[in-house]
Amino acid sequence: MDDLASTPPASLATRYRAVRDHTETLAAALTDEDQCVQSMPDASPAKWHRAHTTWFFEEFVLTPHVPGYRVFDPGHRFLFNSYYEAVGARHPRPMRGLLTRPSAARISAFRAHVDAAMRTHMHAAPPDIVALGLEHEQQHQELLLTDILHAFAQNPLSPAALPDWREPQPAAGPTRFLECPGGIVRIGHTGHGFCFDNETPAHDVLLRDYAIADRLVRNRDWQDFIHDGGYRTAALWMADGWATVQAEGWTGPLYWGDDGMQMGLNGLQTLEPDAPVRHISWYEADAFARWSGARLPTEAEWEAAAPRLKEATGHVWQWTDSAYRPYPGFRPPPGAVGEYNGKFMINQMVLRGGSLATSPGQARMPYRNFFHPDKRWQFSGLRLARDL
Repeated sequence: MDDLASTPPASLATRYRAVRDHTETLAAALTDEDQCVQSMPDASPAKWHRAHTTWFFEEFVLTPHVPGYRVFDPGHRFLFNSYYEAVGARHPRPMRGLLTRPSAARISAFRAHVDAAMRTHMHAAPPDIVALGLEHEQQHQELLLTDILHAFAQNPLSPAALPDWREPQPAAGPTRFLECPGGIVRIGHTGHGFCFDNETPAHDVLLRDYAIADRLVRNRDWQDFIHDGGYRTAALWMADGWATVQAEGWTGPLYWGDDGMQMGLNGLQTLEPDAPVRHISWYEADAFARWSGARLPTEAEWEAAAPRLKEATGHVWQWTDSAYRPYPGFRPPPGAVGEYNGKFMINQMVLRGGSLATSPGQARMPYRNFFHPDKRWQFSGLRLARDL
C-alpha cells in the first residue's frame, strides 16, 4: 500500500460510499436463493462476498481503531474470514455455499451497521487501510460477477446476472505487431496514489527486442485453433496442461456452446467472432501462442508496451508468461494485512490489464492479477508476442 495519510477524509468518505453502493448495485438483480449458491470450490456465494468485504472494515478498521465499537455479530469473524491466519480459524472455503444462515437480509443489516460506523468514524480510520479495504471490495465485485456467472452457466435457464449489461466494443481493424526496442525499463508502482504491495518495489528490468500484438486474440482466431485440432494435439501443450485437457474434456473456452452461443453477464448470447476470446486458462493461452508461432509476453514486456496497446483494459485480463513471484526487494507489510498477497507468490501465473468486469477506476498499468494456470472462470484472454 502506498502512503495515503494525506488523503482528505471527505474524499475518502465519498469514495467509500461509491464503492459500497456499487457492490449492492451489482447484486440488485440476484434473489436470496441466487446469493446463496456456490457452484465450485473456487467460487463463493454472492452474499459471502457482500459479507466478507464488510467484515474487512469491521476487523481491520473499526475494531482496532474505534474505541467502543460494537461488533455486529461475533460469529461473523469465523464465517467471513477468508485466509487471514493471524485473525484465527475460519469456515472452510469449499463449504461457503452451505451457509444458508445468516440470510441475505441479515448481511444487508451487517453492511448497514458497518457503513453507519464508518460514516461516523472515518476521521479516526487509517486512510491506507480504508483504501486497501475499498480496493479489496472492488476485487470482490469482480469475483461476485464471475462467481455468479459460473453458477448461472450451470442453470438450463441461462439467467442473466446483469440483465441490462452491454458488451464493450472491440477495437476494429487487423491485428498488428508493434516492434518494441529492448533495453532497461522500469516497472512497478511509482509516484503517489494507491497500489497493492505486490506492485512494489519499482525496479529495472532488462528486455530484449520484441514485438507485441496491438490488440487481443479474437474468437475467430480461437475457432481456427479448434478446427486445426488445437485441443487434440499434445505437442502444443505443457504436460500439465495436456493432462488437464484430457481430464476435464476441454474442447473450447469455458461457456462456449456447441450451438455457437456463449454465456455472459447478460445471459446466453450469440458468439461474436470479432470479440476478444475469454474464459481461457494459461495452459490454453500458452498452447494457442505456440500454435500461432508466437508466445505470451512477459509482464515486464506487457507493462512497457501498455501505453501503445489497444484493449489494454476493459475486455479481458491478459495472461503473461511470468510466474507470480515477488519483485526484487519485496517485503509484505506487518500484521495480518501482510497476508494479502505475499504468501500466494508461488505456483501461479500473472495476468495484466483489466477485464470488462473490473470495477470502474481500478485498472492500473502496474496492477498484477494472478491465478493458477488451469483456472478459466475469470474473464481471462491473451495477446501475442514475438522475439525480434
